[in-house]
Amino acid sequence: MNLKSLMVDSKSAWVDYPGLPGFEIEVVNLSKKELTKLRKRCTTQKFARGTAGPIETLDEEQFVTEFSKATIKNWKGLKLKYLEDLILVDLGDQDTEKELPFSLEDAEQLVSNSTNFDEFINSVVFDLERFRGVGNRGNVEEA
Repeated sequence: MNLKSLMVDSKSAWVDYPGLPGFEIEVVNLSKKELTKLRKRCTTQKFARGTAGPIETLDEEQFVTEFSKATIKNWKGLKLKYLEDLILVDLGDQDTEKELPFSLEDAEQLVSNSTNFDEFINSVVFDLERFRGVGNRGNVEEA
């Protein structure tokens, strides 16, 4: 047995979003290796005159898309009224108790436009403790 045979690249877990009762997100922990691959896919190299070599540029929109796809797998319990705590919205005469179903596009919108949501996702996907099976109500699984 060796360490390499025991390692996994990622695991998923359901986590509660603080302050929004019933809103749970299925997130995936990313290993350093997976994050590096993701960043490489979103980075371009351009040759700049007057420099000793190429300049790397991160495509931030592509990174948000790739990061959201890699780290957010599902959610439940996201009531429309909770959106008011995350981003500026005009709910009009919508039933604020209605839930917004998960879509990758909506996940990207929240990561892009909500500082609180983005910071929460970044804090949990790199927190190994959440993916060890302790305190995750037993629903940690390999992604």
